Amino acid sequence: MRKYVYQVALMILGLTSCQKQLDVNPKATLNEDQVSTPEQVEGFVIAAYSQLGNDEINRAFSMYQYGDVRADDAYKGGGGISDGDVFHFMETFTNSRPDQWNYDGIWFNIYVGIRRANEGLRVLNKFTTVDFPLLNTRKAELRLLRGYWYLMVENLFKNIPYIDEDLPADRYKLEPNDRYTRDQILDKIAADFEFAAQNLPASQPQIGRANKYAAYAFLAKTRLFQAYKQDDKHGVTSIDQQRLQQVLDASNAVLASGYKLQPDFANNFTTGSFENGQEAILSVQFSTNDGAGRGRVNYGDMLTVPQGIGCCDFKKPSQNLVNAFRTSATGVPLLDTYSSQNVDFSNNTVDPRLDHTVSRPGVPWKYDPTRVVTEAWSRNIPIYGTYNSIKENVSPEEFINVAPFFGNTKARILIRLADVMLFKAEALIELGRHQEALPIINEIRARAAKSTAKLVLANGQPTSRYNVQPYIQGTNIDWTQDNARKALRFERRLEMALEGERFFDLVRWGIAEQVMNGFFAVERPARSIFQTARFTKGRDEYLPIPQNQIFWSEGLYVQNPGY
Repeated sequence: MRKYVYQVALMILGLTSCQKQLDVNPKATLNEDQVSTPEQVEGFVIAAYSQLGNDEINRAFSMYQYGDVRADDAYKGGGGISDGDVFHFMETFTNSRPDQWNYDGIWFNIYVGIRRANEGLRVLNKFTTVDFPLLNTRKAELRLLRGYWYLMVENLFKNIPYIDEDLPADRYKLEPNDRYTRDQILDKIAADFEFAAQNLPASQPQIGRANKYAAYAFLAKTRLFQAYKQDDKHGVTSIDQQRLQQVLDASNAVLASGYKLQPDFANNFTTGSFENGQEAILSVQFSTNDGAGRGRVNYGDMLTVPQGIGCCDFKKPSQNLVNAFRTSATGVPLLDTYSSQNVDFSNNTVDPRLDHTVSRPGVPWKYDPTRVVTEAWSRNIPIYGTYNSIKENVSPEEFINVAPFFGNTKARILIRLADVMLFKAEALIELGRHQEALPIINEIRARAAKSTAKLVLANGQPTSRYNVQPYIQGTNIDWTQDNARKALRFERRLEMALEGERFFDLVRWGIAEQVMNGFFAVERPARSIFQTARFTKGRDEYLPIPQNQIFWSEGLYVQNPGY
């Protein structure tokens, strides 16, 4: 199997074993000063793209460990508390320390991506459009990639050093992490996406390269985060109306393009002809049989494979998430009472997106009625239960054996159209234009209602009892601004479940403490892992600045509040 993939002919920016990539140059590489041809320039651009797929088993760029496990959507999973204990500290917000290896690792890997983009931009600045006709396109791609990485690291750590192509690598460690406020950093990120939107083409000849609509999509996301103003203790103090309008402008640019919702929700998460489909705005490409060992395999999601077909049963969907998919007799979510009882699959109706997101014993795995999930697929049922995450996973025949783990080459979607539609709906609601948000949310719900063709048992019967209806004013909801906000946030959870976004949404909305401590209170009687769990407002919205990075900066970096 071969795909378009970000492969690097020259190892331009190799890494050393010591995680000080900001001041150590690799050996046997092409130096920036040696670049003299467009072909060599392209190598730097490809190297920057390649970092999108260079995550590791315990440092996943899919953000499931940081966006799902740290939220109410998933338990850590695995063999038990000590199996990947740092992620247990994260999911319970206890004993989370600046010296944890995973914090240093994710910071390091993100800044590798930033450095690659910066070095590529410095090289490109030596050329003119006469020398290299694609100059502005390639600059735009690199600025989009840099913006992508900065948005990720900003949402993880908040107080970060901002470094662009004008600062030499040997001065990186002299840049403090408190020079700029969160709002100023988000403005710099938005500037990268704005430049990219203005200079990228509407389409690219190679799959995997970003176009102008990817730039607009990430611009909308950035402006949405920026709209929610935070104080020094991470509390939301206000919502900026001007930023919300910018969300609408960027979202509308995407929605006016050729991207469309997949007719079936399942198509976003299957392999083959649906990969890089009509809803996927930008995706990371993976490959095998490409002449490079096992190929470029997705390492970041390897741990989420169920034990019954691979290893190692991490990222276990929570009972709370499963309950959220239960629907009322009128076909809408139980916005206020969904967690009052567990789903009874024999009697309750559910949203079909549940069975595209979560697997359970007795139902088919990945739309194959001949392969039924059993309890043996789960490693530690008393602690983590028997649900499995399926969006990122594939059929066993498609696994790449990286013993003892199992990877795959399915493209990883970084942003899709439904995400952007929900950005727009959220901005409209916060602008007081909630009536305009209603048809957007209902369009997504209508797609969910039609996504049942693949959800069948071996006897041809539906996997579950499905009932999804649109919101109708005066029938199943009173569409006030408050109720619209509640419906939007709930819809976002259902649509984007287990795609690494949930925790960052809660922080953006300023409700992380309320939601997480409420989640712990409900889960505590049945889950021993949450006996001492507690979210501390003003600390746990962001991770601590890694201690190794503070050492590297010789004490220049300031630690986040509460650590």
